[in-house]
Amino acid sequence: MMKDEIKNELLNDIIPFWNNLRDDEFGGWYGLVDSNLKLDKKGEKGVILHSRILWFYSNAYMALKDPKLLDNAKHAYEFLTEKCYDKEYGGVYWSMNYDGTVLDDMKHSYCQAFFIYALSSYYRASGDKNALKIAYEVMDLVEKHHADNVAYKEKLSRDWTKELANDELSENGLMADKTMNTTLHLMEAYTELYLADHNPKVLERLKFQLDVSYDKIYDKKNHKLFVFFDKDLNEIGNVHSYGHDIEATWLTDRALDVIGDEEYAKKFREMDKDIVANIAKVAYDKESGSLLNEVDKGIVNRQRVWWVQAESVVGFLNAYQRKYGGKEYLEIAENIWNYIKNNIVDKREGGEWIWDLNDKGELDPARNVVDPWKCPYHNGRMCLEAIRRLEEIG
Repeated sequence: MMKDEIKNELLNDIIPFWNNLRDDEFGGWYGLVDSNLKLDKKGEKGVILHSRILWFYSNAYMALKDPKLLDNAKHAYEFLTEKCYDKEYGGVYWSMNYDGTVLDDMKHSYCQAFFIYALSSYYRASGDKNALKIAYEVMDLVEKHHADNVAYKEKLSRDWTKELANDELSENGLMADKTMNTTLHLMEAYTELYLADHNPKVLERLKFQLDVSYDKIYDKKNHKLFVFFDKDLNEIGNVHSYGHDIEATWLTDRALDVIGDEEYAKKFREMDKDIVANIAKVAYDKESGSLLNEVDKGIVNRQRVWWVQAESVVGFLNAYQRKYGGKEYLEIAENIWNYIKNNIVDKREGGEWIWDLNDKGELDPARNVVDPWKCPYHNGRMCLEAIRRLEEIG
């Protein structure tokens, strides 16, 4: 039942919605649809958005074998490599204008991570060796310019020489030099790159990212992840992001699966088990069957955000499969899916998923349906992961 519903959501809602946003005049995808489902064909085209679209269509093709999906992946790949890739200094820009000209030319390690992630998947889907070549070129730039002996610097100038204020990945009134979010998604990207080619240098840096996550980012006392840091990875602020925690558990487990060293994996598996248990305790709202957003300085943000719900379905399915808990985790995954289909899936004609709802179930009219951060990555990936995992569970 749940598997069939999710497959239907993927095939008849998410994929058709994004197919309709393909821009065949200027390349890539239209980058802005507001909360009233009004398309702005001259909206900003985020590079993260396009990398995530490339990842989505590549993986949807590998799962579903529909040639139209691979054609869309190729379309996204061409826009990214022809328009978003800096031919002079290397790496990808942050954002583009609607016509493919550069809007913001800074180099962010988070943005490079998703480009690597996407090209690694596109290589696996298409066999295009140039995609893998470019992915390695960008990885080398990240390691040369962003990596230090602590973790990874985040926002740099176009020519990689100057560190800039990290506005894009800082929130809650903070200005963070380093973030859990960037480390997590670099790990995700390097996992995909290692899966594509099993290169020892990728493995070495992937283990570095995992070790940083366990040694510095994981709060072992409270079984959660710190979020924002100074240059030396000292925590700043007091934020607990529920969605990132549950997402991190299954992404870490996937990285460990790809590495294939269970002795190395032991302490990380215990970490993931404890984080999931904590999220089930402090963030899961039994009454609504949904996950709350975060807590900042002791104040709980009770928004029901689309990506938090999506990652929770995968995270709790993963925890059930790995026997981190019993059937209660499978039930939580099912309950959150029911919340998604009844509340987050947009029932309006031409809609996809809304951004979020408040505790009263009210839509925020300021939140877009498509923008540089709103794409088919979290919900599309949830569908692909859930279908596969529910088939395995039987």
